[in-house]
Amino acid sequence: MAEPISLVDLPGLVGSEQGVSKWITVDQSMIDQFANATHDHQFIHVDPERARAETPFGGTIAHGFLSLSLLSAMSYDCVPVVRERRMGINYGFNKIRFMAPVKSGSRVRGRFALTATRYRGRDMVMLTYSVSVEIEGESKPALTAEWLTIAQFDPKDHPQPDYMD
Repeated sequence: MAEPISLVDLPGLVGSEQGVSKWITVDQSMIDQFANATHDHQFIHVDPERARAETPFGGTIAHGFLSLSLLSAMSYDCVPVVRERRMGINYGFNKIRFMAPVKSGSRVRGRFALTATRYRGRDMVMLTYSVSVEIEGESKPALTAEWLTIAQFDPKDHPQPDYMD
């Protein structure tokens, strides 16, 4: 886990890489558990023999949303938290693109760059990250995304700096 950062340091970090996570193995067991949780049992994810015979992937692949859902674990591993925050909130995405399939047994990791910060009211700052989920040994990432998170803090203890709007 990365060292925490302060609210006052955020503007200076815009445009910089904030971290690269450790590798996570996406095996068939993880894919099957995700299929059960989401009720998405399409054969390309859960039937290795049929996927090997009927798809260009040579076997099963992870759900795109499984790869996307790993962003939380990846970010916990390497993205610094705002020291003053009381809690973090997943706000959503401006853009997500699934670029390449994650084959069962592959390892993936997240690469995070802070692209913007913006105050939302007196007690929240929105952080925008450019994210890429890399697949070990592959030239194309599994996905790219623009991810929005919010750090909520106590404005009595940490008033909004004058330079932020």
